[in-house]
Amino acid sequence: MRILVTGGAGFVGSNLAIALKQHFHSADVISMDNLYRKGSELNVPRLAAGNVLFCRGDVRDPRTFPEGPFDFVIECSAEPSVLAGIEGSPDYLMQTNLMGAYHCLEKARAWKAGFLFLSTSRVYPVKRLEQHPWQEDATRYSWSDDGTPGITREGVSEAMDMSGARSLYGFTKYAAEQLIEEYRDAFQLRTIVNRCGVIAGPWQFGKVDQGVASLWVLAHHFGRTLAYIGYGGLGKQVRDFLHVYDLCDLITEQISEFDRWDGWVGNVSGGLSNTGSLAELTHLCRESVGRQVPIHIQPITRPSDLRIYIGDCARLFERTGWRPRRDLRCIVDDIAGWAAQNSTALKEALTF
Repeated sequence: MRILVTGGAGFVGSNLAIALKQHFHSADVISMDNLYRKGSELNVPRLAAGNVLFCRGDVRDPRTFPEGPFDFVIECSAEPSVLAGIEGSPDYLMQTNLMGAYHCLEKARAWKAGFLFLSTSRVYPVKRLEQHPWQEDATRYSWSDDGTPGITREGVSEAMDMSGARSLYGFTKYAAEQLIEEYRDAFQLRTIVNRCGVIAGPWQFGKVDQGVASLWVLAHHFGRTLAYIGYGGLGKQVRDFLHVYDLCDLITEQISEFDRWDGWVGNVSGGLSNTGSLAELTHLCRESVGRQVPIHIQPITRPSDLRIYIGDCARLFERTGWRPRRDLRCIVDDIAGWAAQNSTALKEALTF
């Protein structure tokens, strides 16, 4: 068996490639990446140590893909920032997330490979999420139930009305989802689409606009200043969190039973039990790292930001016995341990 992981030196891609090689010992796992994101170069030695072959390539250019055929293509490459393309040109975002997905689909079609796509919760329209009734609690915001189809206090389900804007980033991922559906119909391509919420864990080089759990832990480790941005600067906005190792466990199951999962499009999130606000995340970081850092208040809300996002995984749980096993405290502790063990290299790679 041969498996190609695009974006394979990134946070999710590198962890996944290593996990797949550990599970499928005899498989050839090839990781392709353009090393665009600062810090991704630190994953190349990890891949080699995990017996994963690294290939320098870019999904924007099909000529740079490794030579096939492959049995599976796992598309993890992306410009992951919700703010990408808002200031300046959206060209890199569009070429990577949309045209890159197209090039990966074309390779999968030529190779008759199974295609697994890492999508995002950001495919859900911003205004519909922001306008849903909410309440303010001591340390967080929470949703209220008002009978709106597809969204309850438990989270957003796949039944949500998908009309409306979702950010340029969200559009590229949703458009890629639609393109995948067309390839299924036109070419009978076997596909899986996972709409992931906030994924977190070791080897994530968090920035202000993406990778909040890693950003928060690393800032506490290195004594860097943070900021509560938007919604009055209270730090009460909420996300659910999924440990990258839990995601790797699920994808390993999906690859093992690809025909059973063929056609799946749905939420893969930490869910209501694995949620946290920025204020609550700060408390966990202080306990885990043993340090407090200055936190500024920036009350103005950024474009396309969300007060709350929680993914409802009821459909997923009907299909599989897989469940997230690592909670937010575990995520924070694992990132803190990784930071302590790799402090010198991380200090040079961080951009905040």
